[in-house]
Amino acid sequence: MLPQEIIRQKRDGGRLSTDSITDFVRGLTDGRVTEGQAAAFAMAVYFQGLEMEERVALTRAMTQSGTVLEWRSQNLPGPILDKHSTGGVGDKVSLLLAPLVAACGGFVPMLSGRGLGHTGGTFDKMESIPGYVVQPDLAHLRRVVRDVGCAIIGATADLAPADRRLYSIRDVTATVESIDLITASILSKKLAAGLDGLVMDVKFGSGAFMADYDKAEALARSIATVARGAGLPTVSLLTDMNEVLGTTAGNAVEVAECVAILRGEKPEARLWEVTRDLTAELVLLGKLAPDLDAARAKVERALADGSAADRFQRMVTALGGPADFLERSEKYLVAAPVVRDIHAESAGVVSAVDTRAVGIAVVALGGGRTRPQDGVDHRVGFTDIVGLGDRVESGGRPLARVHAATAADADAAVTALRRAITLGHDGAKRGPTVADRIVG
Repeated sequence: MLPQEIIRQKRDGGRLSTDSITDFVRGLTDGRVTEGQAAAFAMAVYFQGLEMEERVALTRAMTQSGTVLEWRSQNLPGPILDKHSTGGVGDKVSLLLAPLVAACGGFVPMLSGRGLGHTGGTFDKMESIPGYVVQPDLAHLRRVVRDVGCAIIGATADLAPADRRLYSIRDVTATVESIDLITASILSKKLAAGLDGLVMDVKFGSGAFMADYDKAEALARSIATVARGAGLPTVSLLTDMNEVLGTTAGNAVEVAECVAILRGEKPEARLWEVTRDLTAELVLLGKLAPDLDAARAKVERALADGSAADRFQRMVTALGGPADFLERSEKYLVAAPVVRDIHAESAGVVSAVDTRAVGIAVVALGGGRTRPQDGVDHRVGFTDIVGLGDRVESGGRPLARVHAATAADADAAVTALRRAITLGHDGAKRGPTVADRIVG
């Protein structure tokens, strides 16, 4: 069928056959489909939607548009597992989850992305480690996953190239928000990684891409259902992003927080709950524990006994980073030249956090990007960020500490953070950190 006929059929509310969707995706890959046609297709899907069978067909077709990793020949003694997050502020879960899963017996080829907009990217965090090769070739990736159990790298260009082309067009045609297209975009890359199990962290709240809970739930359900329809066992967790996750937001500062946890420091409670529960879901999906309670206990042991820390260090070394990074990270993570406490202008209890505004403040410091080609200053960000219910005094505990490249940047960040945090008398009631669990 001609591309324009496929577009017409969906524009008029028709149901596309698997063959039509497959042919359109092939056209995206080989250039037969023009940018105008791709944009029209995205807009037709945005307004008319896709039925579940269409979502599965689109996901499978985009998966097959490039290289699909194969792990069976590696004779690995455990399952291939991964996690994906819809993005948030201070979301450093991947840095802990990958070595934790490896320590529990799984293998994690984690293909991460760069930060865009107000959300941080795992790719940028790992780039703050000197010498760390974030985009190795596939042969190197396979070696590291086989020998260490995990590798956190950037997505390669030969995985799901049809998605890469369609996403770039969606980005400039106001069709990014389509749940159907988001589902296919995320899952096509995960299926191309050759996984045996996937856990989705779908965030809601002021710092989330899908701020509205009902929309986040719809996305979580769509991803879990389509993934299972495409042959990938998947569980989605809905997690709260109405405040920064952990106590840091940036790149090197988030790596430092994770290193401290791996060394044995007590993690911030919400960060650990999200990390533990996501990791436990993967341990269960991979049949590495008989039930969720046993999986959570196994994850707790992997952190406490140092086995996750060992996997993290081995991963850093195998991908070109310092052999003593975990022990001496302060030596290797470059510090910002200006560090300043941000004090509240009056005493009170934190009653609300505009988490998106905190993320935008990190971007303004240079720690994020608004365009894919922008550079990132890995040194900058915030540490010791307060959370809901914390009490602050005008001359006592600060709202946060800013790490900036210049004094002027620090001044602007102080103003931005004060505006992002609302103080009251009684604080705010926190909802559950992990709000729901959805199996497709």
